[in-house]
Amino acid sequence: MTMRFYMKKMPLPPLRKRRRRPSPPALRLRIAFLAIIFILSYAIIGARLVHFGLHTPPPSAAALIPPSVARPNIVDRNGTVLAMDIPVASIYAEPRRLVDINEAVEGLTSVFPDLSPAELYRRFDTDRGFVWVKRKIPLATKNQVWNLGIPSVGFREETQRLYPNGDLASHVLGAVNTDNIGIAGIEKWIDGQGLQILRDTGLKFDANALHPIELSMDLRAQFILKDELRKAMDKFSAIAAAGLILDVTNGEVVALVSLPDFNPNIPSDALRSDRINRISVGTFEMGSTFKALTTAMALDSGAFNLNSVIDASQPLRLGRSTISDFRGQKRPLTLPEAFIHSSNIAMGRMALTVGKQAQQNFLKKMGQFDRLTTELPESAVPILPPRWGDINTVTVAFGHGMAVTPLQASMAIASLINGGRLIQPTFIKGTPVEDRILANNVITAKTGETLRFLMRLNAEVGSARGGNVAGFYIGGKTGTAEKVVGGRYSKERVLTSFMSVTPIDNPKYLFLTILDEPKGLPETYGFRTSGWNAVPVTGSIMARALPVLGVSPRWSPPERPFPVALSAGAWGAHRFTPVAAERYRAATQVLQ
Repeated sequence: MTMRFYMKKMPLPPLRKRRRRPSPPALRLRIAFLAIIFILSYAIIGARLVHFGLHTPPPSAAALIPPSVARPNIVDRNGTVLAMDIPVASIYAEPRRLVDINEAVEGLTSVFPDLSPAELYRRFDTDRGFVWVKRKIPLATKNQVWNLGIPSVGFREETQRLYPNGDLASHVLGAVNTDNIGIAGIEKWIDGQGLQILRDTGLKFDANALHPIELSMDLRAQFILKDELRKAMDKFSAIAAAGLILDVTNGEVVALVSLPDFNPNIPSDALRSDRINRISVGTFEMGSTFKALTTAMALDSGAFNLNSVIDASQPLRLGRSTISDFRGQKRPLTLPEAFIHSSNIAMGRMALTVGKQAQQNFLKKMGQFDRLTTELPESAVPILPPRWGDINTVTVAFGHGMAVTPLQASMAIASLINGGRLIQPTFIKGTPVEDRILANNVITAKTGETLRFLMRLNAEVGSARGGNVAGFYIGGKTGTAEKVVGGRYSKERVLTSFMSVTPIDNPKYLFLTILDEPKGLPETYGFRTSGWNAVPVTGSIMARALPVLGVSPRWSPPERPFPVALSAGAWGAHRFTPVAAERYRAATQVLQ
């Protein structure tokens, strides 16, 4: 039996429509579009890679902090380095990137034992991006930190200011802060001369690219001045001392000391209240040194001459005030006698005769009414009487009732004996003198010679006798000013000073010594006035410093050093005749 299989008739699938191929132009357009997308994608990726390669984000905020800028060396007039830069490093950390805070703290405290582990951990356990760990460390110490291999702890190369001589010239040099920016003294002045502009531009340079700053100071004289003042402070139990050596021919400051001082390598020391620069910042009633100005004013006015006689037999009474002399002669005094006996009464009478307005005009002309500016940023405004009456005219005449800086007073005294030129002092060697002349002919040549005569006479028979130095022809004026305590002048607390000039017949240097509250000693018979302390101290300074400054001893005095006094037959002029010079020469032969 034949079996047949019948298949169910299935319907045929519908025929699919054949897709039309795009035309060649449309195909090219699609390919170009896709190519552009790929090219743009790879370009963006490539640009980002280049950006990351060329603009790596700074590891911390350290990159935003300007580095300590290099500074020029500072040298004295002989080229001895007073301030210089040395390379150092500063260590920083990035707390939010630290992997192991404990490891970082342990490693860093092993290198810096002075760091507190607890404090360091507290500073690291934050989300801050940057903290300093240690500023200005030696490069050898930096290498120790580097060898620790602590992630996110890095270093920055910087410069640090070094003062090789410590505190020897601190009040002139000043100091810099942690970022090597000047904050006082010559260091601050340097920034104002263009160094800050270079810093702001971001230029990197070292000290070798900058010309050294040459000061007018002589480090050898500076050492002598400080050494003698330190010994004087100890000997007389003074609370402070100050001194100055000024070249009266050009106004250059050769040495300046103010004690107590500070170490500029530790600038925080300068913040103590007793560390001020007493020469350019302190204002003091200068006492009898001001009598040189009063005498010059009286002579220049024409109302007095070398043979004038001033009545000092009785105290001078003005209202309820009585002016007397410390050790009065109680008799009429010639003008030279009034000078060497330092008579308050005579000075007051001369000032009253000249008049208060003329006195004010003269002192203003001498630069005593205005702030004295030098390269040192630190200076002070003079303290003047709020109302200038007769009593002020008298007290100012003998150095009370008006306070100026010692540098200001020294500038004025220098003008009396250098030919009448009021020269603004400078601390920079070779600064043109003509640019610093504040006034010419502040006194006549005749008055200038007379003042030199009076200062020399004071060194021979007056209060400056103890300042004589064998072989050097000096002259000077002493000053003892009572300090104001509780609104009243105290006889127990005084400021003593001495201004000495040498050689007095042809002046070159002015020496100023100040002792603040010196005490009387058995050898001074209990006296604390200038002639017993500031004068002999100045003599010791001159004896050591003058040879260093190139001033040779002169064993024969000039034959006629003061012809004006000799011609006038003034009191004391006989000491400067040729006969007197021969006696002087014979007396000094023993010392040669």
